[in-house]
Amino acid sequence: MTRQTQRWVEWLIERALLLCAAGSVLITAGIIGALAFETVSFFREVPITEFLFGTVWTPLFYDAQFGVLPLVGGTILVSVIAMAVAMPAGLLSAIYLSEYAPPRVRRVVKPVMEILAGVPTIVFGYFALLFVTPLLQRVLPDLALFNALSPGLVMGIMILPLVSSLSEDALHAVPTGLREGAYALGATRMQAALRVVVPAAFSGISASFILAMSRAIGETMIVAIAAGQQPRLTANPLQPVETMTAYIVQVSMGDMPTGSIGYRTIFAVGTLLFLMTFVLNLISDWLRRRFREQYA
Repeated sequence: MTRQTQRWVEWLIERALLLCAAGSVLITAGIIGALAFETVSFFREVPITEFLFGTVWTPLFYDAQFGVLPLVGGTILVSVIAMAVAMPAGLLSAIYLSEYAPPRVRRVVKPVMEILAGVPTIVFGYFALLFVTPLLQRVLPDLALFNALSPGLVMGIMILPLVSSLSEDALHAVPTGLREGAYALGATRMQAALRVVVPAAFSGISASFILAMSRAIGETMIVAIAAGQQPRLTANPLQPVETMTAYIVQVSMGDMPTGSIGYRTIFAVGTLLFLMTFVLNLISDWLRRRFREQYA
């Protein structure tokens, strides 16, 4: 290959990379624009204070009420249950894989665990409805068929590989010299892991937690199938709830006329969901940069 041909190839590669980067930015801008256009139209008819602070959500009824707090409460309730499962289990599995597991075991267990991330979420949804809920009803007789507890537990299992994989990568990136220094001072393997390695990898671990929370908030099929479609502002996980994503699925089935106020509610809810996950991603990035350790 001549020098001139090499320059043309490099020029084409640079432009291709530029187009890829610009394409992602344009797609994001298009999504924001589509949400913003319909959301502005929605708020021309519904006061934003009623939407954000109202406690009754019946936009499809004759006497329509547009308080989104029941949807937000249901989303947060299910997500908190999921994180209560995923955070401790994911962090402990990451500590085991990074600090205790032999290399051969690590090479086998980590890919097997990540298989969970490849299971379709609709499978998890029916697993929660048809297996986990009847199992829990044997212990909790008051548990409704549709509830927040069952999808929350299954969602925690679904996002566990995300927490485990990202946390294990952060732990594995900690220099071996820190561990050896702790052992030289008389620390046991557990003390070195919990008091030296985990604090040193705090930025990566905290980022994995927040990204997993963002993933849980945006989950759709599990809650659409197993949580129910009853917008209720409650902290009781035994009752049916409706999340923001489940409502969007409900209205998007095609029965709502385009351009109606009920149709525009999905864009208002989608915009709020977008802002919630965007803020979580910003917090994750801030924590990663704020507590990142630099090693020579």
